[in-house]
Amino acid sequence: MYTMGIDVGSASSKVVILKDGKDVVATEVVQVGTGSTGPKKAMERAFETSGLKQEDISFTVATGYGRFSLDNADKQMSEISCHAKGIYFLVPTARTIIDIGGQDAKAIRLDNNGGIKQFFMNDKCAAGTGRFIEVMARVLETTLDEMAGLDEQAAETAPISSTCTVFAESEVISQLSKGTSRNNIARGVHMSVASRACGLAYRGGLEKDVVFTGGVAKNAGVVRAVSSVLKTDVIVAPNPQTTGALGAALFAYEAAQKK
Repeated sequence: MYTMGIDVGSASSKVVILKDGKDVVATEVVQVGTGSTGPKKAMERAFETSGLKQEDISFTVATGYGRFSLDNADKQMSEISCHAKGIYFLVPTARTIIDIGGQDAKAIRLDNNGGIKQFFMNDKCAAGTGRFIEVMARVLETTLDEMAGLDEQAAETAPISSTCTVFAESEVISQLSKGTSRNNIARGVHMSVASRACGLAYRGGLEKDVVFTGGVAKNAGVVRAVSSVLKTDVIVAPNPQTTGALGAALFAYEAAQKK
């Protein structure tokens, strides 16, 4: 039995196809999200990779911002539930999840059975999200992929005190004009994002193991910053961008069994 999970985020679309609720046969990420052709492209690539067709899929669950825009999904579910499901499947010892995506950040507490005890979410402002890092990378005249390398070479952390992306951008420009190292600023940007995301985790009461997920978890500089703020090691989820889609595929398998 094949099931599919589709996570339509603000910046990217992710698809996971599972066989019998345990074996991943396709994982695709397309860097185009809600309101675009991203979901369709991700599905097409997943079918090409797996050699499957739409009619081979027993059940499909959609999640993420754009989940209601898909007309081929059998069910829609919140990204909170799907991230929790996917992470617990990958890391059964997980008790705290920190998820930083393109335009939001989430902290989720799990119980011993993978159930959601509570969660906190920041989706009101780009500060503390991947979008924030993207804006600052542009100001630093570098790329997202190069930000971690700059951070690694930093001698100290240049403080980014503004909580608003627009004001923080002006702050970075001002620091550059004063001759502050781009490396130190990159580390400051990462610490700023980590502080906001970890603040959500502390609100729910931090409990180990801590698992970091979302596209931003691919940035080693932010991973180091999160570990520093929390004063503990964090586990980066395997394929951190696709945990929501994985959880959706797992929910789809459960629904297909009942059906």
